[in-house]
Amino acid sequence: MMQASRDSVMAIKTYRYQAELLVKDYLLADPLVPYTSVLCGIFMCKMAYDITQLISSFYFKGYSSLTKIQRIEWNNRGMSSAHAVFITIMSLYLVFFSDLFSDRYEGYVTLRSSNLSNFTLGVSVGYFISDLAMIFWLYPLLGGMEYVLHHLLSLCAITYAMITGEGQLYTYMVLISEATTPAVNLRWFLDTGGMKRSKAYLINGVAMFFAWLVARIILFMYLFYLIYVHYDQIEQMHKFGYLLAFVVPIALAIMNMMWFTKILKGLRKQLAKRR
Repeated sequence: MMQASRDSVMAIKTYRYQAELLVKDYLLADPLVPYTSVLCGIFMCKMAYDITQLISSFYFKGYSSLTKIQRIEWNNRGMSSAHAVFITIMSLYLVFFSDLFSDRYEGYVTLRSSNLSNFTLGVSVGYFISDLAMIFWLYPLLGGMEYVLHHLLSLCAITYAMITGEGQLYTYMVLISEATTPAVNLRWFLDTGGMKRSKAYLINGVAMFFAWLVARIILFMYLFYLIYVHYDQIEQMHKFGYLLAFVVPIALAIMNMMWFTKILKGLRKQLAKRR
């Protein structure tokens, strides 16, 4: 028994070592990061889409009664939720917990990047490519022109930051706003599942309101403050990067305010009905 236990431990350590080598030598290797990360992002989207379909068909009785388009959107929202959780966790870590963008180090913060930050951006690029392809495929059933504009702006900015390494701090701060996506998707799930009058729907609406306020309103104010503080560094970026550093956050902030207004109106209606 002791020998078998030791063999199992050794086998686990061997697999872990091989996995670390795979990540270090291939997935995070400098020349391959843009390619492997985007492919990983597309693969993760397909996997999340299929897992959502599998779990829903087994554990949600009403899934089979949905229309074909509703099932596609259901699975698509599962995919976007998986990306949102991944990119939010990684963005929070890289911006606030890692030393990558710390003020303790010398050098321009606008030029800082790492293999991990590049790989993470590549995964996000893979997601936006996959989701944008589905939006165009079923246009406008999965989203109108505002979603196309949002995805194109995000895809352009993220791809540029990944390839050049410029402005990754601001890119990740914008990506933190994806934290609101699971709540938005859950609202749609509950509505489609016939639970619009449930307490869970109301609670989710309140949570979505505060999540949006923090991640897409207050955080964007802090982002604009950082852009102001680092303006002399941003001036040294490539002209296209300089343009993206202002155009993308401003455009997204305007859309965020428009959507936030709709969320606020919807929450008011829900609370009024409850009274």
